[in-house]
Amino acid sequence: MSAVSHPPLSMPVRGWLRSLPAFFTRPFEIARHVRRDATRLRPDAIAGLTVAVVLLPQAIAYALIAELPPQMGLYAAIVAAIVGALWGSSFHLHTGPTNAASLLVLSSLIGVASPGSPEWIAAAGLLAVMVGAAQLVMGLARMGVLANFVSMSVVVGFTAGAGILIMVNQLRHLFRLDDVRSLPEFHTTIVEVARHITQLHVPSLLLGLGTMFVIIGLRRFRPRWPSALAGMVLASAVVALLNLDQQGVHVMGELPRSLPPLASLPLFDLQLIGRLSTGALALSVIGLVEAISIARSIAAQSGQHLDSNQEFVGQGLANIAAGFFSGYTCSGSFTRSAVIHTSGGRTPLASVFSGLWTLAAMLLFAPLAGFLPRAALAGMLIVISYTMIDRAEIVRILRASIGDSLIMIVTFAATLLLPLEFAVLVGVIVSFARYIVQTSMPGVASLMPDDEFRHFVHRPEKLPCPQLAVIAIQGSLYFGATHHVEEAIRANFERNPGQRFLLLKMNLVTHCDVSGIHMLESIVRLYRQHGGDVFMVRVREPVREKMRLTGFEQTLGTDRILPEDNAIGHLFYKVLDPAVCIYECPARVWLECQNLPKYPFPEGARRAPGAPDMPLAIDVPEISPVDLRHHLLHDHPASRPLVVDVREPREFRQGHIPGAHLAPLPKLLTAAPGDREGVAPGIGMPGLPHDRDIVLVCRTGRRSIRAAAALQHFGYRRLHILQGGILAWEAAGLLEALDELR
Repeated sequence: MSAVSHPPLSMPVRGWLRSLPAFFTRPFEIARHVRRDATRLRPDAIAGLTVAVVLLPQAIAYALIAELPPQMGLYAAIVAAIVGALWGSSFHLHTGPTNAASLLVLSSLIGVASPGSPEWIAAAGLLAVMVGAAQLVMGLARMGVLANFVSMSVVVGFTAGAGILIMVNQLRHLFRLDDVRSLPEFHTTIVEVARHITQLHVPSLLLGLGTMFVIIGLRRFRPRWPSALAGMVLASAVVALLNLDQQGVHVMGELPRSLPPLASLPLFDLQLIGRLSTGALALSVIGLVEAISIARSIAAQSGQHLDSNQEFVGQGLANIAAGFFSGYTCSGSFTRSAVIHTSGGRTPLASVFSGLWTLAAMLLFAPLAGFLPRAALAGMLIVISYTMIDRAEIVRILRASIGDSLIMIVTFAATLLLPLEFAVLVGVIVSFARYIVQTSMPGVASLMPDDEFRHFVHRPEKLPCPQLAVIAIQGSLYFGATHHVEEAIRANFERNPGQRFLLLKMNLVTHCDVSGIHMLESIVRLYRQHGGDVFMVRVREPVREKMRLTGFEQTLGTDRILPEDNAIGHLFYKVLDPAVCIYECPARVWLECQNLPKYPFPEGARRAPGAPDMPLAIDVPEISPVDLRHHLLHDHPASRPLVVDVREPREFRQGHIPGAHLAPLPKLLTAAPGDREGVAPGIGMPGLPHDRDIVLVCRTGRRSIRAAAALQHFGYRRLHILQGGILAWEAAGLLEALDELR
């Protein structure tokens, strides 16, 4: 018997191995992207400089939260910003030191070494490498989907609790209580501060309160100014002028002026690795969830589509690099990411520039940190930590979802009462427990009417409507299911890019949380960005109540929630373009289509290149309604463009551009090249001149493209298409502006 040979690896494994190099070639993709448009560098450089102004004081302050030297924060800020941007997926996510990550580092290192000691610093670097390695492995294993299964309520609850912990922990520096140790436990720190409150140092307290006053004041009255940097500069100036460092005010001391040095890490100390493993796991999870959530939030505004696995790889490599180059654990920052987006950053090079600007500032101005008071940094951190408590989102969650509220409250309480690494895991476990109870992968089915037009059914073998998609969501929209639903709807949109309108059947959606609302907002934004819209039918009252409470119903519009009985009829007669049905659609999907005349070609007639069964490979410029109006008003009558309306006579009579000539598209498509009367008989119009600019007009522009293709075939070259068609013209209110041309 002959032996049967088997391949050494299964096809999925071999495919996975072949795809691994793609994760590491991301910088080359960015380089090609930028090379095609070098003008992106200048806005990225400006955005990077803007972020560096925010990043410089934050990097120093956040390092102090973890009881690390300030230069470690700067080194981490420089290295992580560059590496995270080059190997991540998001164009705007900024990686570097953060409040929450710094507090988790402090909690993970307590009991491992003495704060500030060489062992403490080495353990911080090793912890960053461990976190990065875990994140890198998850990314390479394509486990980015795991980020979808941790509720946003965990992040909101943990961040709020971490903000309170940081504020409480900074009281010892604000009061300069030298006998109080740095402790991440809420109740212990409160007790210690209360016991030693009589030892407070008044000049330090005044410096800290003054810094807080400056930052809060600038944020209120000069929001565009770098308030944190201004507060630190003013506090340093006061210390230098009044010699407060000689009166007991603790200052930072001069920072080193060097490139991030390579650190010597205890990589083979298995005992230390074991003691740091729990904290590394918590940092990996919360760091990835935080980074992916921020990236998706910014991407929802920018329109970018993210790759979660690539982002995992980017975060992992950023932490590994930060650990090896004398930094510590980092994550994504919402504040700095938002600054990049609002400052005009277009590519990941904005984050790269922020790291380079921070490096330049450190090399040039490091000596000036010698007068930076520790109390001022404490005041700045208290203000920043207060902003970590997202009160609007907390209220939204409490109002919208009991399940989300429970997760948020449990995570918040665990953050204050338990060691932080366990608090994160508690929130994650609660999220998974809720996820397991509910359905994680709801069905998302594309529907069409049955042969009797009585019911909607899934009919993948039938040609779809080219304008309208009907999709049923067959399950709850909660945090674990929203990504699946959104990806399915986006995939359907990509398969049918002409379907600019979407009708969602929501009768099987019995639950919708805040994440579901965010997903629906993203879908609405997607379709509206492509000139379409989203409608819904059979929305259950509990789900609709959530839409009201979160403001989504107002965003969508109450007129977009339709009665099911006449939803298709409403869309067919009020929204869809009948020209597509007549000239382009080979299918008769809806009941309303059945009696609609399809364009018939006369027997023996010649089809022009714009006919429905032929491609539209034309290159005709568009003209905006405003520009056309200008030419019609100000050009000499002999040189004015000739406006040719290719709609049907019925549409023409309902409203048209004054002076326009009617030439219905069917006559253009079936005319012989030499038949000028057949080409464009119009109304009182003998023909179309070849030596005059012609502007083609229809309802939205689709018929104009076909007409242009036909006229090009007949030798016309001076053609233009009205951008957006008659709808854009009417929306601009230009019909009244040209009454004198009648």
